[in-house]
Amino acid sequence: MTSATDWTGRVGRTWAAEWQRTDRSFANLSPHLDAAIRTAAPAGPFHAIDIGCGAGATSLALADARPDATVTGLDLSADLIRTAHTRAGDRGTVTFHAGDAVAMVLQLPPADLIVSRHGVMFFADPIAAFTALRTAANSGARLVFSCFRDRRDNVWASDLIEQVTGTRPEVAPGYAPGPFGFADQAATATILESAGWTVDSATRIDFAYVAGAGPDPVADAADFFHHIGPLASALKDAADPSLDDRLKSALKRYAADGIVALPASAWIWRATATGEQP
Repeated sequence: MTSATDWTGRVGRTWAAEWQRTDRSFANLSPHLDAAIRTAAPAGPFHAIDIGCGAGATSLALADARPDATVTGLDLSADLIRTAHTRAGDRGTVTFHAGDAVAMVLQLPPADLIVSRHGVMFFADPIAAFTALRTAANSGARLVFSCFRDRRDNVWASDLIEQVTGTRPEVAPGYAPGPFGFADQAATATILESAGWTVDSATRIDFAYVAGAGPDPVADAADFFHHIGPLASALKDAADPSLDDRLKSALKRYAADGIVALPASAWIWRATATGEQP
């Protein structure tokens, strides 16, 4: 889940097919991010760019909250962009485009606000990428994005894997492209500042990651993890059929009130484009 080829191929297709369940998994985080975005948005008409917009949830929430804004959503996956277009319906103030966001932002009108829900952790060169975003932003523009905190603070990507496979994923410091690329707060701040952004804050948000619901939430969660997240590859490649039983057994520990929800944690970063463009 770290390369452009992944997102333009199998991973993008999977996430497009699973957009309702992936949106559900972020349902307890998105209100915090959407509120931070609304607070950062300028008064009066403005242009916002959503990086790694996926199926469009964050773009559409902003467009609905601020009808005076024009919102441009960018994502590598043409499959996800098609889903976003369908969800947008006849909203005339939001558009979606498939392609390399780093290249595309420089072709768009300057941004007054750049946002992302977990869409900026996959850049091969994050300083170059955020420098491009700064170049595409007006002076004083705001940057607001969410990203996962440490893998150990996200049970679905640490304890759950250990319970199912018997191995615990390694946690490395610094940046590496992937879901936990910006888990290291100090490293992320350095990247942003090196790219011409002034960091305003990084706020920790702990939330319940909803993996399963419906008549059989455990089975729903198990199916979800067969498609989305770090367990998917292990389950797909495993020769041991008992892994699925272990997964369902582990998920039962997190089942309550008709859902399966696992502890998760994210950062919400806020930064400002100050000074001269890089």
